[in-house]
Amino acid sequence: MKWLSNEVLQRLRAAAARPDVSGTRYRLLEGLGRGGMGVVWLAEDSQLGRRVALKVLDLTEESSELEARLLREARILAQLEHPGIVPVHDVGILSDGRVFYAMKYVQGRRLDQYLTKIPGLFDRLRIFHRICEAVAFAHARGVLHRDLKPENIMVGAFGEALVMDWGVAKVLREIDAGGTRAEDEDAVSPDAPGVAARTGHGAVLGTPGYMAPEQARGGANQLDERADIYALGAILWFLITGSAPSESLTADIRRDAASRPAGLARGRNGIPRPLAAICAKALARDPAERYRRTEDLMADVARYLDGQPVTAYPENLLVRIRRLYLKHRTAVLLILTYLIVRVVLIFFHRQ
Repeated sequence: MKWLSNEVLQRLRAAAARPDVSGTRYRLLEGLGRGGMGVVWLAEDSQLGRRVALKVLDLTEESSELEARLLREARILAQLEHPGIVPVHDVGILSDGRVFYAMKYVQGRRLDQYLTKIPGLFDRLRIFHRICEAVAFAHARGVLHRDLKPENIMVGAFGEALVMDWGVAKVLREIDAGGTRAEDEDAVSPDAPGVAARTGHGAVLGTPGYMAPEQARGGANQLDERADIYALGAILWFLITGSAPSESLTADIRRDAASRPAGLARGRNGIPRPLAAICAKALARDPAERYRRTEDLMADVARYLDGQPVTAYPENLLVRIRRLYLKHRTAVLLILTYLIVRVVLIFFHRQ
């Protein structure tokens, strides 16, 4: 008996794992990545002449359950038509029996990989604002993401931000035109590394560092938009510092933001205090103490970008004067220069 080499075995396994797209409009080009449910392939749509990403389910003993999850993810994405959410183009079953859906192929880099390309704080905050817009739209449609993190955000060549991987999304209320109720319906997907998952009403879904405390305790039917707001607060902290907040760090953020010594613009961690206060409010352990809506978090970040006071950071007189000075520094310096020159001229004229 002739034994097959490891190289030959690997080629055979790769050929067996390759989806059979015969009879479809797609031609496989290369694999883009693997998750718990299957593989995402780069493919060419022969009818429209464009590249798409195919998410193809693996054939396993649990295929029927995974098929339902994959199809549900595709249906959720199909209802979320927003520039910051990757659109679904097609869904179906391949000749080999595997379920798939086709979505827009996003050319860009994950936020955690792209961060070094965004050196300016204001540019990072603008990207965060775009992320919030997509999440706020999903919330308005009754959908929680439940696994927001930098690895699930794609940044395109022109700075566009797209929220990816809705495999563990939760539907709070009906979103489809058919009127089907989807109250408290859960999708459990082990696609992303670091995602903890248990099925049932005590499901734990999310990623440590970005998962709200109530989400980590289980009880998925108790979650609302504020669970995603916690994750957005962690993403904001990541954008500011380059690292995810740990539990001990979030406690420091809250204490530092709450202390607000008069006249100091930055806390002990070097973060502008208004931004630290925004993070602290979004990362509050008690959901009731967080921003109530994603739009409220967006509004505070927009106020900071515009040099206005933020609701999370009540200002005393000294802080207000300093903020106004920084916002209108050029005008203030010009006026002071003019007044000094006038005083000097008057003094010499009297001499």
